[in-house]
Amino acid sequence: MINRRTLFVALMAALLLPLLPISIAEAAPLRLAFLGVRIQNDNEGLEPTTDAERKRMAAIGKQFTDALATSGDYKIVPLTDDIRAEIARGQSVGHCGGCEADYGKTLKADRVAWIMVQKVSNLILNMNVYIADVATDKYTFIKSVDIRGNTDESWSRSLKYLLDNYFFERKS
Repeated sequence: MINRRTLFVALMAALLLPLLPISIAEAAPLRLAFLGVRIQNDNEGLEPTTDAERKRMAAIGKQFTDALATSGDYKIVPLTDDIRAEIARGQSVGHCGGCEADYGKTLKADRVAWIMVQKVSNLILNMNVYIADVATDKYTFIKSVDIRGNTDESWSRSLKYLLDNYFFERKS
């Protein structure tokens, strides 16, 4: 049987606890190295990748890193010139047997991310976002969305949709 004093102390603690200023240490943002945007053009011979598409790749890369940095959950780790050169001359990111995690380790990142846009035609494209844990070399996020139309707006809206409805939604 609980004595009165123990019961009184427990009740007072329960009543006063919400009034105490408790500071909960926030987790530090994850360090994320963004390895870039690649395009897989299924009809390169008939419809070569255009300068406009290259600009869209740069634009969605910036949109992606800005969105993650603004969330407060990620600190974007800049790529060094050496890593950029290694990516450019090596196998394609996403098809290199774990080079992504190696790049992340070199950059002291917690996560690595990249985007792949597959162009079937000017009407049918698809955007894939990949995020992997550097320590385990396991994917923590993979999602794909279809893009209808090959315009600046369609690419931007597709990435925004993917982030808002799948990536950030998972955290809610």
